Amino acid sequence: MPLPPNFLDELRARTPLAPLIGRRVRLARNGRQWKGCCPFHNEKTPSFYVYDDHYHCFGCGQHGDAIGFTMATEGLAFREAIERLAGEAGLEIPKESPRQVAKEARARDLHDVLQAAAEAMQRRLHTPEGRPALDYLRKRGLSDDTIARFALGWSGSGRGALAAELKPLGIEPRQLAEAGLTKPAEGREGAFNDFFFNRVIFPIRDRRGRIVSFGGRTLGDGQPKYLNGPETDVFSKRRTLYGLDMAREAVFRGRARLVIAEGYMDVIALHQAGFEGAVAPLGTALTPEQMDEIWRVTPEPVLCLDGDAAGLRAAARTSEMVLPLVSPERTLHFATLPQGQDPDDLIAAKGPAAFEAVLAAAKPLSSALYDLMAEGRPLGTPEGRAAFRNDLAAAAGRIADKSLASEYRGALLNRFFETARPQRPPRPAFTPGSRKGGTPFKPAPRLPPRAAPEAGNTRLQQVRCLLAITLAHPWLLDEVEEAFALVELPHGPPSALQAALLAWHAGRALTDVSDVTIPSLDSADLLDHLNSTGLEEARAWVMGATGLPREASPDAQPAETLDGWWHFFGFLRGEGALIEDLETAKRDLVTANDAAAQSRVIRLSQALSALRRGETGLEEGAESASP
Repeated sequence: MPLPPNFLDELRARTPLAPLIGRRVRLARNGRQWKGCCPFHNEKTPSFYVYDDHYHCFGCGQHGDAIGFTMATEGLAFREAIERLAGEAGLEIPKESPRQVAKEARARDLHDVLQAAAEAMQRRLHTPEGRPALDYLRKRGLSDDTIARFALGWSGSGRGALAAELKPLGIEPRQLAEAGLTKPAEGREGAFNDFFFNRVIFPIRDRRGRIVSFGGRTLGDGQPKYLNGPETDVFSKRRTLYGLDMAREAVFRGRARLVIAEGYMDVIALHQAGFEGAVAPLGTALTPEQMDEIWRVTPEPVLCLDGDAAGLRAAARTSEMVLPLVSPERTLHFATLPQGQDPDDLIAAKGPAAFEAVLAAAKPLSSALYDLMAEGRPLGTPEGRAAFRNDLAAAAGRIADKSLASEYRGALLNRFFETARPQRPPRPAFTPGSRKGGTPFKPAPRLPPRAAPEAGNTRLQQVRCLLAITLAHPWLLDEVEEAFALVELPHGPPSALQAALLAWHAGRALTDVSDVTIPSLDSADLLDHLNSTGLEEARAWVMGATGLPREASPDAQPAETLDGWWHFFGFLRGEGALIEDLETAKRDLVTANDAAAQSRVIRLSQALSALRRGETGLEEGAESASP
């Protein structure tokens, strides 16, 4: 018996092609696909490419899928190859049954009916009745070749004309209803009305190019402006994408990048302009089923949306939907059109190069997700920043792949600590002057340092000392996180370690949202984290320095460690910023009147005093550490 197409599709989906072909061909990764020497002809330069669901040799022209490869390389018949692959995939081959035979026959009948209807409506577009629709399509910039390629048509007035036209082909009203072309007439038993009338018709095809339904656009003021056919035995709106059959071939051939646009006309205009990888959902938000179909074609599609508020909302919905589905092998990029412009508007005004620039500026999911979540957030207050940080960690936790979730959490929180902190306006350097009331200001006497190292080297060693104390005693971050985030450390290993420490602490201070046990705030766990994120050399650069302060040793007492941390914080923060920090802390003490606020005032006062005395914090020998 003929096997059901859905079974064959499932078998192909469960048979990764690269591992199957890799048993016989040495393959190497080449961008999004694999490359090797063709097993069907003798060649020295690889021209055999393996994609997600097909292979192609550009040398001899051999082309096929998992079933075809098994037949060709093992000398098996079609049925034997199916049995071999089904056994490996754990699939049971469907057994013939009257119900299955009837279902397959009915599906073939529906495809035939839909094809006949499409041809009838395509002919009608070129009659006097369809002239307004043809004029509309030409006014939108579509060529006659494009109109024919997409088989665009005109539905007619809807008074039974379609049924009458198809009746000589033996197509009955019942079949038209099953295909979604008619619907029961209210109050008239056994009578049907056309589903589409007075609409431009867009045939909708499945990934294999078979017509499964239609979309229609009204030319008047009627609502809805766009209308899709109803669900049928061959059409599921949430599983179907407009233009996928054409885009799939263009992407596989390397002619285009898969772009997800918003509607029928966007897809058609993009194809006409040379962007043959364009597809669109059917008037609704993207669904997980549609993303699965897209990822079967390419692992890195681009979602292209309008830059207005509606486009941002659509992007936010899509990012929320797609997070649990992404993996190291499949993701999504986001491109934004200029506000108020569709793809055809942009291309008509500035040419295909303008849309190419939009695609080139597409953001990866992690970057777009942050921007979308930050939109409109009140990040000027501690409460707003804390809520935003919690939401970022929760978003990363929705990713099913735990290693990828960890990477997203780090990337999102790193960016948070780099950008979400309130920026203070630049302050002039502190200059002693007169106090209020005219009393002259007398600075505290300055004690000369024991050894006055070069200024740039001194600051670098102070940076190392602060980081060394933090790395050795990461529990400090419970108290000093906010202050640590304010210090401007040099670019390179210092700033990378600062961002990693803050993100690591934030991820462990938050509620567990990803079903992963959160380790304690100890140095061993921190070391594992830094090693896993490629910062082991940066850590060695800090901890390998000579002359580090006593507070950086593992056996330093907690009070001693805190004193040392705030000491170096003061040197790095600077006098003007410390004065401002101290004034803020004093106001917080008046408001909160708790031990934490009092401790902060004391620590900042001590740090400011040490700075004014001219100390460097390196008097005990840390200045000897090499840069």
